[in-house]
Amino acid sequence: MTSQVVFTLDSKIKAKAMKRAREAGVPFASYLRQASEDFAEGKSGLGIVHEILPKKVRLLEQESRLLDAGKGRRFSSLKAAQSFIDSL
Repeated sequence: MTSQVVFTLDSKIKAKAMKRAREAGVPFASYLRQASEDFAEGKSGLGIVHEILPKKVRLLEQESRLLDAGKGRRFSSLKAAQSFIDSL
């Protein structure tokens, strides 16, 4: 069984990507399908560290929820905020 995936993409990027796929002799949809399969199998990580990044995202989401509730950390400067993010 297959399903359809719909997402938005800048028209200039789409045109360039379709041109590259055409030059390679591959339909753009086939390239996207193969890229999705590779990503699902862990063959392509797009430079993302799969264990560290999700943990950082969860911590930042938790901080965001605390801020929304008026209980989160308040930083005195952008440098302090960046130091906190780097320490995660």
